[in-house]
Amino acid sequence: MQYQTNWTFLTNHSHVLLCIARNPEIRMKDIAGIVGITERAVHRIVTDLSDAGYVESRKDGRCNVYTTHPEKPLRHPVESMNQVADLIRLFGR
Repeated sequence: MQYQTNWTFLTNHSHVLLCIARNPEIRMKDIAGIVGITERAVHRIVTDLSDAGYVESRKDGRCNVYTTHPEKPLRHPVESMNQVADLIRLFGR
């Protein structure tokens, strides 16, 4: 008997952040496809990350170019002694 589950160790917020860290010019549509969520959900997550200072975006023509802030601490108390840079280093390949 095979046990099926749909949970993962990382959140959609971390998945979106990792996509942006890997490719600062990535489109929300592409993030949605990679993460497996809607473009609307990606937009909400990018807004959350931006409002909290984890990413910035600037327009380059019709596209957004993102900058991540690897010096920011992770948000959960269990991980708060680590920075975004640690997450990117571990999973950013």
